[in-house]
Amino acid sequence: MSFEGKSVIVTGASKGIGRACALLLARRGAEIVALGRTQSELDSLRAEIGGRSITVDLGDAAAVRRAMSEAGTCDFLVNNAGTNVLESVLDMTEAGYEAVLGLNLRAALIASQEFARRRIAAGGGGAIVNVTSIAAHRGFQDHLCYAASKAGLEAASRVMAKELGPHRIRVNCVAPTITLTDLAAVAWSDPQKSEPMMVRHPLGHFASVDEVARIVGILLSEDSKMVSGAVLPVDGGFLAV
Repeated sequence: MSFEGKSVIVTGASKGIGRACALLLARRGAEIVALGRTQSELDSLRAEIGGRSITVDLGDAAAVRRAMSEAGTCDFLVNNAGTNVLESVLDMTEAGYEAVLGLNLRAALIASQEFARRRIAAGGGGAIVNVTSIAAHRGFQDHLCYAASKAGLEAASRVMAKELGPHRIRVNCVAPTITLTDLAAVAWSDPQKSEPMMVRHPLGHFASVDEVARIVGILLSEDSKMVSGAVLPVDGGFLAV
């Protein structure tokens, strides 16, 4: 599954799933254009894999457009950047809504629009993978805005697949379960917290960032050239039971 000669924009590339995607795709030959907000982490990523990096606050709509313009015409886009503000239905704030929906949904839509415009101008072709969540499919306490953002991105991805398909641009989603980033590994290290969730996973473990990145790689590759408009859970069977 080679990406030699291909270029990939990865948002939220400085850590977690985004960094794992950048590392995996770079190992397979891709040039990475890494978008993120932490300069030092982007610098360390570039030192490891080369490519380019763009420091940007993806919660700022105008900044997203500028960053995508700087990224230029690339072959693939991975919309990974995301955040969460833990608020219940009764405690939701305007600030929490703006932070979560602005980054998780609006930034992905703008990045996809700018990417697609450039791909079409270049003759079409390419692929987008949007990172969503099992929270788009199940109700989790205090995840009101997060769930709305991820479900919205999945619905928007189906529209993108329909409208961009004639230009040979495929659009798919991966929906991970709890993924053991550095912060999540600490948060879920307490068995009293993790076990009730773990028993709902038939495979008996949460996802690693590399396991999610490998599925992103599959959906970008020619091995999935007939797949578009799909949501692929990376969840150890969670949504099946």
